[in-house]
Amino acid sequence: MDTKADVLVVGGGSAGLATAIRAAQHGAAVTLFEPRELGGTCVNRGCVPKKAMWLAAGLAEAQQLAVAVGFDIETGDLDWAKFITRREAYVARARTSYGDHLDALGVRVLRQPAHFVDAHTLRADGIDYRAPHVVLATGSRARTTRMPGGGLAIDSDGFFALQARPGRVGIIGGGYIAVELAGVLRALGAHVELISRSRLLAHFDADLGHALSALMQGQGIVHKQGCAVRGIGRRADGLWLDCADGELYGPYDRVISAIGRVPDVASLGVEHAGIALGEDGEVVTDKFENSSVPGVYALGDVNGKRALTPVAIAAGRKLADRLFGGEPDAHLDYACVPSVVFSHPPIGSVGCSEAAARERHGDEVRVHRARFTPMLWSLAGREGQTRMKLVCVGAEQRIIGLHGIGPGMDEMLQGFAVAVRMGARYADFLDTVAIHPTSAEEFVTMRQEPGS
Repeated sequence: MDTKADVLVVGGGSAGLATAIRAAQHGAAVTLFEPRELGGTCVNRGCVPKKAMWLAAGLAEAQQLAVAVGFDIETGDLDWAKFITRREAYVARARTSYGDHLDALGVRVLRQPAHFVDAHTLRADGIDYRAPHVVLATGSRARTTRMPGGGLAIDSDGFFALQARPGRVGIIGGGYIAVELAGVLRALGAHVELISRSRLLAHFDADLGHALSALMQGQGIVHKQGCAVRGIGRRADGLWLDCADGELYGPYDRVISAIGRVPDVASLGVEHAGIALGEDGEVVTDKFENSSVPGVYALGDVNGKRALTPVAIAAGRKLADRLFGGEPDAHLDYACVPSVVFSHPPIGSVGCSEAAARERHGDEVRVHRARFTPMLWSLAGREGQTRMKLVCVGAEQRIIGLHGIGPGMDEMLQGFAVAVRMGARYADFLDTVAIHPTSAEEFVTMRQEPGS
């Protein structure tokens, strides 16, 4: 068996697949190692099944809104088992599609884990494979909790393995995974309590986290902020959380630990190749995705830059273009990357937060905000307001940050992200005729705050 290739790719998730496919399209001989399912976290235990659950939760909310505006219908619960069957069938089709594409391109796929023997040799199932280029794309895994009773909690993988909706859920964490799972479970009928040390979505613009907390609590989600959970215990009535301030929260049927993710490098044997790791265990890379060892690259979640599927795909394609496509300067620009949190309602963000902008540009920053009640919410008598925000800088008021929370924000962000990346100014937005009545029109009609 020929064990040589032009490039060895470790990991069949978003980054690895994108790299392998683009490299093969350029004519490179590619060997890809993936012991688990093709598609990685995103397809199998992340954004794809999560979005499916979010869509189902949205339909549950739509039933309630329909009744509120006058439809004569009976609301019903989701047949969890039936929906999971549909969700998993969708995921399986995606995996099959990836496999077929790799086969058509002649990519050799080995379903075993691989680890370094030296910088350009990987061993899998007792066989050594060599190539001048090695790409690490092993993704990330849920951060484990080492607190007493931590084994009583499930993580996001455990959530997707649930065969029925739990009645009472405690979620530890305040990041995007925590708020997304909280919104889904509450909309589908669970009693949800969210326990976080600090404000929600601490890495996003502060207005978004504050607004989301208020909206979630209006939906019946209990948010307990300022609690550092130090243990999980089981009693006759369920699971309980022990906080450092002495408070006990519960009882719960399920506790979900959503305290972040860490790069998945433990099985790679990077010490045999001399690859430098960062403080969180990420493979340290430069702007070209080069690791500390020539010919070894890392991208996607494993390099700790931006844990987003489109980022991993774009970085993988750029790397393959640089190595095999005759584009020596190709690399991903990580500035102005848009992101969406599939909370209820969704959040969209691109560019600088207000705090980051003021730290960088001081008094040059101007901020524009809008808040309003969406028409459907108003018709249904639902309380709550959406929020939108532009962060601008300089005399031209160039937009360097755009943020919003509200229905449809996930879909409207993409076009606005193009405008921000192209250097749009506040005046350009105001000169754009609004589409009325829509939520998106708020971005092109908002006025500057006094004193901003």
